[in-house]
Amino acid sequence: MNSRHLVDPALLALLDLLPSTPLTSESLATNRARTAAMVASMPVRESPNLTIRERYVPGPAGAPDVRIFLYQPAQPAQPTAGILWLHGGGYVGGNVELEDVRARALAAELGCVLVSVDYRLAPEATFPGPLEDCYAVLSWLYANAAELGVDSGRLAVGGGSAGGGLAAALALLARDRGEIPLAFQLLIAAMLDDRTAARDTPHPYTGEFIWTRESNRFAWAALLGQEPGSSGVSAYAAAARAENVANLPPAFIAVGALDLFLEENMEYARRLLYAGVPTELHVYPGAYHGFQMVPAAWMTQAAARDQVSAARRALKL
Repeated sequence: MNSRHLVDPALLALLDLLPSTPLTSESLATNRARTAAMVASMPVRESPNLTIRERYVPGPAGAPDVRIFLYQPAQPAQPTAGILWLHGGGYVGGNVELEDVRARALAAELGCVLVSVDYRLAPEATFPGPLEDCYAVLSWLYANAAELGVDSGRLAVGGGSAGGGLAAALALLARDRGEIPLAFQLLIAAMLDDRTAARDTPHPYTGEFIWTRESNRFAWAALLGQEPGSSGVSAYAAAARAENVANLPPAFIAVGALDLFLEENMEYARRLLYAGVPTELHVYPGAYHGFQMVPAAWMTQAAARDQVSAARRALKL
C-alpha cells in the first residue's frame, strides 16, 4: 500500500518528522515516555479569558479518583454549556496535558465550561475501567452543574480518536442508564469499531500513516483483553457494535479520507441518520489520522471552524 500521493501537500512534511511506528507491548513504555517528554517541553500558554484548574473528582466505586483539567470562562455572565472532553491515544496513551492546547482553544472559542478527563489507560485498566472513569466525571459534572456555572440541559461529550470512541460509548451508556441527558456528541476521527482491526479486506488507502492497522490491533486487544473482532464485545467498548443507535444526542462526526477510521466513522454516521439522529458528517480529503498536528493546513483550520460551528448551534452558544 502506498497512499502518499493522495496526501495533501500541506501535510507531507509531518510524515517525515513522525514516521509511522506501530505500537507493541515492547514499544508502549517508550511511546509513553516520548509523550511525557513532549508535554514537558511544551511552553505554558496564557489564556486570559479562561480559569484553568487541576482537580480530582470521585471515580467509579472501588476505583481511584479521576484527575481532570477544568476550563471555565474567567468572567461568566450566566450558565453556559458544559463539554466533557476525552483525549486520544488509542486507549493506551495520551493525557490531559497533551490535549491542553485543543481544550483551551475549544473552551475559549465557545465560551463554555470544559472538563478534560485523565481516564485510566489500557492495558493496565481494561474495559470498562476507562469508560466508567468518564461516566463518573460526567456524573460529577451533571451533579455540580450549578456550582460550575453550567446549564445541565446543555451537556455534550466529545473527543478525538480513542476519545471520540469513548464519547460515542458514553452517549450510549448515558442513554441506557437514563440518569444524565446529553445534548450533543462531538466525534473526531473516532475509534469506534474493533472489527476494523480484524478485517481481511481493509480499505486500500487508509491507515498507512500515524495510526496503522498494527497499532489499531494492539490497542484494541489492550483495551478488550482479547483479540479485536471476537464475539461478545460490548457496544460500550466499541460503539459501532451497538444494535440500536436511536435516541442518541445529535452528532458531529469528522474524519480524514486517509484515516484508518474513515469507514467506521462514515458507517456510524449513516446508522445514526437512519435512526433519526441529527448528524453532520465531514470527510477531509488528503488527510490522515492526526492531521490537526499541522495547524497551518487548510483542513486543520476548516475542521476547527466546522467543530466550533456545530457545537455552537447544538449547545446554543
